[in-house]
Amino acid sequence: MPAVGWAEVQTLLDSLHGSAESLEALFPGRKFTLDGHLVGSIGEVIAAYMFDLTLNPASTMAHDALCPAGRRVKIKFTQGRTVAIRHEPAHLLVLHRARGANVRVVYNGPGAMPWTAARVTQSNGQRPISLALLARLDDSVSHEQRPSQIRPTPI
Repeated sequence: MPAVGWAEVQTLLDSLHGSAESLEALFPGRKFTLDGHLVGSIGEVIAAYMFDLTLNPASTMAHDALCPAGRRVKIKFTQGRTVAIRHEPAHLLVLHRARGANVRVVYNGPGAMPWTAARVTQSNGQRPISLALLARLDDSVSHEQRPSQIRPTPI
């Protein structure tokens, strides 16, 4: 991965949040949530940096990256309280960043546990799961089941 100015990334993310809040003030009752491809791609590059992952081409089905040991990894990044998964991943890495805070790892472990715990599949084919439940599941993941974090959280 090329050298990145993570301080600039943090400034840009905070600017996006400010823009979303300004739009919500201009249009009361409308939400301008930062989500979808934008947030997903941000999470993928942050995770790749932190865990030395090799990213798959954008929009690869089910998995976003490979860890150095060859394990397939699904990366989810949110600023909210839940994430949703569409396919059972081999490994799931969930990151969270509240506005102005540093990124934190919520879950880093086998994908089967969150997939099963999510249970309910919505009409769009996704299974939502709360960060609180993911954090509890993360407590039961052994060190051997996790790709190692190589670098500290960059933002």
